[in-house]
Amino acid sequence: MPSLSERTQGFTDSVIRRMTRICMECDAVNLSQGFPDFDPPREILERLAEVSKEDFHQYSITWGAQNFREALAEKQTRFMGRKINPNTDIVVTCGSTEAMMAAMMSVVNPGDKVIVFSPFYENYGADAILSGAEPIYVPLHPPEFNFNADELEAAFRQNPKALILCNPSNPSGKVFTREELKYIAGLVEKYDTFVITDEVYEHIVFEPNRHIYFASLPGMWERTLSCSSLSKTYSITGWRLGYIIAPAEIIDVAKKVHDFLTVGAAAPLQEAAVTGLRFGDDYYADLAAKYTSKRDLFLKGLDDLHIAHTVPQGAYYILLDISEFGFESDLEFCELLARNVGVGAVPGSSFFREPVNHLIRLHFAKKDETLYAALNRLEDMRNKIPYRK
Repeated sequence: MPSLSERTQGFTDSVIRRMTRICMECDAVNLSQGFPDFDPPREILERLAEVSKEDFHQYSITWGAQNFREALAEKQTRFMGRKINPNTDIVVTCGSTEAMMAAMMSVVNPGDKVIVFSPFYENYGADAILSGAEPIYVPLHPPEFNFNADELEAAFRQNPKALILCNPSNPSGKVFTREELKYIAGLVEKYDTFVITDEVYEHIVFEPNRHIYFASLPGMWERTLSCSSLSKTYSITGWRLGYIIAPAEIIDVAKKVHDFLTVGAAAPLQEAAVTGLRFGDDYYADLAAKYTSKRDLFLKGLDDLHIAHTVPQGAYYILLDISEFGFESDLEFCELLARNVGVGAVPGSSFFREPVNHLIRLHFAKKDETLYAALNRLEDMRNKIPYRK
């Protein structure tokens, strides 16, 4: 038999999704994979029920239904502070996962290099490898997860084709400041580089932090492929509606890549989601307030249990420090946490390029009662997981 493709040898299957499967096996509270257990907005669900009886069951336009792109352009024009053309500046994708892959394949050639901040969402390294590119990892240093300017410029000196910027960041919860983004922009211009952003948590940011769209910085629109999705903002992760926003000449290429990757996103779901895209500013303020309340609830619970953790500036993830248990394998710890304690988490080593095995990721995009249930179970963590010291 001929050998199989070698391109997948540099990464494993998704550890996040693997932990969800383990949670299902042992009936653990799933705080591993980042999806909510509460309903999407009622208005979107009501429109979905109507759509099921209407004529939206065949292909829409490959790069996104016209009214979806128009509603998205109107919303993002408001938040990004730049006029977005729905016909030239947008391609709708099957989730931000495809958006990131299509963006990568639109600007990167085999053999190019791509800068990835570490820790990083696990798809980024795989996206680079599948595109034939070589990742250059630059550490974000805890506890604030700031980058070192010299380390970042050293990476740029390797002449990368692109930099991937997740802001707000998964898993660290970091929100990049304007000063940090301006510094990155200076290097991007100096070394003639593209930026691919992942901004799916753009509306989940905690005071006093502010999300700043990289494409909104002076001179960066022409160099930025802004990727996002509706998944987190409207609690519809299963709908798989994402998008790329970029200058027309970049979108023309991304449309071709997208066309042959997936043809198009689901037509009836696009139609129903238009309702959410037309929400007013109050919706996004309420969303931030809701997640601020959930963050505060979960952080207080962890503090009461004397469990060391990070404090996220945005997104809905927390990294717990499990150093006290003395495990060499954080994956083994997470499996025991799910099976013995009944709480699902993700080993931090799946996010770090550096040898980090003392952090695990949990999320708080859950009903309050679900978070209380998880905290009640974590209260027994030290009794149910054996120490290795």
